[in-house]
Amino acid sequence: MALILGLLLFSFIVTSISIVPFINLLYQIKFQRVNQITKDAFGKRTPIFDKYHSKKAGTPVGGGLLVIVIVSILFASVLPILGFFGVDVTSVYQSSQSEVNILFFTFLSFSILGLYDDVKKFFGFKESGFFGIRMRVKLVMQIILALIISLMMYFSLGISFLHVPFFGTLQMGIFYIPFATFAIVSFANAVNITDGLDGLASGVLLISLFGLWFLSATILDIPLSIFIAMWLGSLVSFLYFNVFPARLFMGDVGSLSFGATLAVVGLLLGKVVALTVIGFIFVLEISSSAAQLLSKKFRGKKIMPVAPFHLFLQNHGWEEPKIVQRAWLVQIMLTLFGVWLAVI
Repeated sequence: MALILGLLLFSFIVTSISIVPFINLLYQIKFQRVNQITKDAFGKRTPIFDKYHSKKAGTPVGGGLLVIVIVSILFASVLPILGFFGVDVTSVYQSSQSEVNILFFTFLSFSILGLYDDVKKFFGFKESGFFGIRMRVKLVMQIILALIISLMMYFSLGISFLHVPFFGTLQMGIFYIPFATFAIVSFANAVNITDGLDGLASGVLLISLFGLWFLSATILDIPLSIFIAMWLGSLVSFLYFNVFPARLFMGDVGSLSFGATLAVVGLLLGKVVALTVIGFIFVLEISSSAAQLLSKKFRGKKIMPVAPFHLFLQNHGWEEPKIVQRAWLVQIMLTLFGVWLAVI
């Protein structure tokens, strides 16, 4: 545990040293949120969103990329070093390398997809050809990546189960693959949607990961514990610059990668039910958006004045810092409850 805590602190220090020069670089290449009228999935203006968020134009986007690069480099470097010094890197799976490969593939593949989306939005590339319908294509790409990850978990690690509190272990067989695919895509988009207020997604994610880190430590899954520890250390440094008023945004490069990887961590632990509780704020955010979209499409009218839920609260007069800070407090209790469910 001392080693893993040390790696968390080391990741925090490396990110803290790098983040200010990285922000300056983003300003130089003008990788910033532009001041433009936003539109919803149907191409209609979203004046309520513009009302509360137009003042954030010019803030650099892409902080998630720094976290991903630092965590990936450190994680790839530390594991061989530990093996060289004879540290027993135990895993709950027979092939710890397959577990590491799945973590890397999820973390990096979804970040590449998110980075591509960020580049198109902030550098104003024209929508054409295959990528003309960006929202639909992005979803298809997410499903393909999530399916690959699910197949890797099923065939390489033999995962086909999940822990159901009070009932025990549920064997799902081949049906685990579509289930895991759905979970990964859902959380990738849930974190992406939640990332709408300064410090909201990153703070909720940070608290969630502490709970999952505890669960990984209890089963002595060292590669997973090290990965989460490094992720936590880097996220703490990022959150310092992401709290209100944010100097740096996560971007799709971070939110898609972090959401998908959060789901994969829960799947690797076999604690998806607990993950749903721990990640309930993310679930609430994406559920409110999905309900709004479906209601507009099939009923021709909104089910809520505005979605997602954090924007609904803003529209009802809640100040942005109040929403975020209360979400953090709720998240602490959700994480404790989810961890309790996972260990009973």
